[in-house]
Formats: sequence, C-alpha cells, structure tokens
Amino acid sequence: MYDAFCEAGGNFIDTANLYTNGTSESFLGEFMEGHRKGMVQVLYTDISDAPAWWIAQANTLAHLRGWSPFVGLQIEYSLIERTVERELIPMAKTLNLGVTAWSPLARGVLTGKYHAHASSEASAGPGRLNNDMAKDFMPERERTERIVAALKTVSDETGRSIAQVALAWHRYRPVPVIPIIGARKLSQFQDKLASFDLTLSADHLTTLDEASRIELGFPYDMYAKAMPRAVCYGGLRDQIRA
Repeated sequence: MYDAFCEAGGNFIDTANLYTNGTSESFLGEFMEGHRKGMVQVLYTDISDAPAWWIAQANTLAHLRGWSPFVGLQIEYSLIERTVERELIPMAKTLNLGVTAWSPLARGVLTGKYHAHASSEASAGPGRLNNDMAKDFMPERERTERIVAALKTVSDETGRSIAQVALAWHRYRPVPVIPIIGARKLSQFQDKLASFDLTLSADHLTTLDEASRIELGFPYDMYAKAMPRAVCYGGLRDQIRA
C-alpha cells in the first residue's frame, strides 16, 4: 500500500508518535529507508483542531512580529461534520490557509457500511463503530441516513462508490480541501484514490448539500434575511464592489 501511495505521487503522510503506540512511525521509518528525502520535510507549520478566533489571533500576532504564521489548518470535515463551515472554513479562506480534512468519511459511516449501501470492499469487516466503546461516536441517526441516501443517489448516477462520492465532495468546498485518507487494504486505498478523477455536477452537489445542510446560527442566519442585510449595508449593498 505504501508503494502504491508513492507511485501515485504521494509524498505526505499523516502520522504521530501516539498512533498505535508509536509503531506507526517505526513502520514508516522502515518504509522510507533509502528515499526519505523524497518525502515532504517540515518547511511550514499548520495547526489542528483549534478555535477560529485563536488561530486568527495567533496569525495576526505572527504577522505583526515577523514570525512564521500558520499556513495550514487540519480539522474534521465531512458531509457529516459541517459545523466547521460556521467559523473555521471562512477563516481559512480569508487567511489563505490550506485545509486538510481528517475523518473525511466520518469514521467509515460515509462508505455506507453501516447502512447496507457499501461496496463489498468497504463493507468487509465489522466496522469500528460497531463495538460498545465506539458507539458514542456514531452520528445522529436520522440526519446520517438522509446523507447516506443522498450519497447512494449520486453513487448510482455516477457509477462510482459511495466513498468516492463523499471524498470528491471535498474538492468543491469554498477553499481547497485535501482529505486525509486511510485504508487497511490496497484495494480500499485504490478505491479512495479514484475519487480524485470523479467530477460532480451542480445537481449532484445540490443533492449532497441539501441532505447535509447545517444551521449556521447567529449572526449568519440573521444576515441571510433581506431586512437585516439591507440595514447592515445602509441600503447600499448593490453599489458595493466586493
């Protein structure tokens, strides 16, 4: 699987010293032997799982003091987890931060394996959310079923797997999003990698967005209304070039 990743042009791997009690980095050290320089070295810094206000404050201070700012943002982002669109995604767009998404398939939920819609490859094995300790991470059932059904619709129309559709959706976000993909088998990796040449139509995106829509909350929902929007710009919004 590592060889297939490199052959496909991959040169960046998400790892940490705590993953599988350190064996993740031990294995990678062995795999990279002889071509370590061909993998991405640390040139810039990014930040993971922090509030938008904190990141904005940190980058503002960095610019004022001539320090190196964060250039990337790593967050959980998927059709299931879209609450990051309230603050984190707009911030990333404004501050020109690249975004990498962990759990882009919502811990396997968006493969359809928990709803009898998955391909035979994706459905192999019991699924990590089926054990008692992990069930607390299962997202709200009604909304999840609606999203998986929408994925199944687009999957049928494109002839692609549900997982590929869910991953391809990230390419159509307001900022470029790189999904962090993982697999236990080479065939699973190849299936996910194939999402990069899947084109989704405007109708496909509407189907997915409507099924997974979230409430943005205050003040964004207020400004979606005509009257507050008009008052906000003093009746001059249509004359502002922005």
